[in-house]
Amino acid sequence: MASREEVTVSEDELRSRYSHLEKMTDLVAVWEVALSDGVHKIEFEHGTTSGKRVVYVDGKEEIRKEWMFKLVGKETFTVGAAKTKATINIDAVGGFAYEYTLEIEGKSLKKYMENRLKTTNTWILSLGGTDYRVVLEKDTMDVWCNGQKLETAGEFVEDGTETHFSVGDYSCCIKAVSSGKRKEGIIHTLIVDDREIPEAVE
Repeated sequence: MASREEVTVSEDELRSRYSHLEKMTDLVAVWEVALSDGVHKIEFEHGTTSGKRVVYVDGKEEIRKEWMFKLVGKETFTVGAAKTKATINIDAVGGFAYEYTLEIEGKSLKKYMENRLKTTNTWILSLGGTDYRVVLEKDTMDVWCNGQKLETAGEFVEDGTETHFSVGDYSCCIKAVSSGKRKEGIIHTLIVDDREIPEAVE
């Protein structure tokens, strides 16, 4: 039989677990957006009777509007360390149905993510039991790891460039080498302790 103390703990745990759900009865949309500093979760509540609008980014309330007479419109806010601009569009699609679309930097989420695939490289790796997500922004050569922009040192080598940085106690290097093909352009490879890390597809 469980002791009374154990029962109390689980009741409190249940209460805190369900209070979040109770609050989010008007949850109409959830998006996951992979940016350089991490994957961010955007949740949107829309009360179609009160016109209430609430935007959460990574569980934190960003916007709350309680009574809105106009049920359609847009809400704009920022996401992540780089303060990336995001907009939720609320459109009526006949009757009492609504459509919610997310735009990032003025592009549809799909277009934005397709563009990011061209302008960034992402690697997911585990070092010493810790998981790391390393992102290279090809246009600026900025390197991000688990939400932090890293200090890097770049150097020219015989066949291209190398960008050196550290992750934990590990020395890392992103090699940039021309593919020799115009369509492919430059190939970026992450090397950690002389080991090549395969690129992740998010």
